[in-house]
Amino acid sequence: MMRQIVSAACGLWFCLGAAALAQAEDGVVVELYTSQGCSSCPPADDFFAELAHQPGVIALALHVDYWDYIGWEDTFAAAQFTERQKNYARAEGSTMIYTPQMIVGGALRVEGNKPEAVLAAVAQEQSLGHPVRLQIERSGSLVVIGVASQPPLTTGATVQLVRYVDKATVNIERGENAGKSVDYHNIVTSWVKIADWSGTEPITLEAEAPGDDAVVVIVQDSAMGDILAAQRLK
Repeated sequence: MMRQIVSAACGLWFCLGAAALAQAEDGVVVELYTSQGCSSCPPADDFFAELAHQPGVIALALHVDYWDYIGWEDTFAAAQFTERQKNYARAEGSTMIYTPQMIVGGALRVEGNKPEAVLAAVAQEQSLGHPVRLQIERSGSLVVIGVASQPPLTTGATVQLVRYVDKATVNIERGENAGKSVDYHNIVTSWVKIADWSGTEPITLEAEAPGDDAVVVIVQDSAMGDILAAQRLK
């Protein structure tokens, strides 16, 4: 369930409570595309575990399904995540996808096994200023989302809701990583678009987010481009 309200009466900050400021955490989004069936992925998964605890970073692991055929079906994989990675490739005119890959801020593509390059990309994104401001808070099973931009955007954006689990250990029995026990972190379980936004008028949204899993709200350029704002609630 999602409800959208074009906000005017409440002013720029949508009447969200002060508690939202204390609870919500801003960060640069780092998406890791990985697979339990990929022999080159465990080192990237290990580095990602460190990245997941770095302040100012919202690390999200998306497990893809295109390595499942080689003997081990990734227990967290979803075709939706493979499609998201393909959409990034299409946006830059490429037909190639691979694991491990990290995409930083929706804009920078980096090999997942190059920690220095990933950290440089994170620092670059952190140095940028985006006009979009975002506030989120929980209200029972709902998450209340306020979005505004000053100055207004010249192109539209999408508002997306992500859920993830903090950690899980998998004993891999077959395939290239047979015999390994791997700890996975910030495992995305759901990634949905909840609204299109023109980027001109402030809006308030309400979306269902039941349960204890972390909630991340992302505002991203509609053309599968820059992530303009992101906040997390745990």
